[in-house]
Amino acid sequence: MAKFAEYANKYQTIHMERRNGILQVTFHTNGGSLQWGLLPHREFTFAFADIGSDPENKVIIMTGTGEEFSGPRPPPSARPGGSPRIWDTIYWEGKHLLTNLLDIEVPMISAINGPALRHSELPLLCDIVLAAEHAEFQDSAHFPNGLVPGDGMHIVYPLLLGPNRGRYFLLTGQILSARQALEVGLVNEVLPKETLLPRAWELAEQLLRQPPLTLRYARVVLTQELKRQVHDLLGYGLALEGLGALDAPAPKE
Repeated sequence: MAKFAEYANKYQTIHMERRNGILQVTFHTNGGSLQWGLLPHREFTFAFADIGSDPENKVIIMTGTGEEFSGPRPPPSARPGGSPRIWDTIYWEGKHLLTNLLDIEVPMISAINGPALRHSELPLLCDIVLAAEHAEFQDSAHFPNGLVPGDGMHIVYPLLLGPNRGRYFLLTGQILSARQALEVGLVNEVLPKETLLPRAWELAEQLLRQPPLTLRYARVVLTQELKRQVHDLLGYGLALEGLGALDAPAPKE
């Protein structure tokens, strides 16, 4: 079992603070909005494992820093891969990134503080999803950037939006505003940015009124179908994404 003192300051891209069993996890890059890359891809994988194995965590709040939750939109030159050996690391981390998140057996609340352009499936896998008024959702890193929409995108968005809307979203690079996300059921509440975190803490404290095992087992039962789909489909999507990445055109001279 992990202890908070052992992992609280372990990660460069995650700030953690805990009060009365409520753990706030704040993503960042050098104190600013999270800039997605290999480092957070690796760190989140292990951080979720640490968080999930600490019995003192009763409710988790996931949020970001500054005006964006995660970004930026990647240029074509940022396409990962290059060889099976390089992709194998991305494949392993990509699988455990989502499985470790879903293995956190206490309720999770996401407070999406701005546009979520990279790995926007992560906050959507929380049990309660709050968004700032200027938040947006897009899968900017995959099909618009010449990659198969794997990494769990092929699971989460068709599941939450429905098959047809999910495929449209992934294949067109669609951007959904916070209000549109509310209308289609991706988020539960849209709030002014200044009230976003206070509302997340209010809900977390409300959840804490339940007995500890009720909290834990509620998360377990409500994520069982998600975990089944991730188990069945995540590795396959990552493998196809890797094959597609190896088919990148040769650079122009």
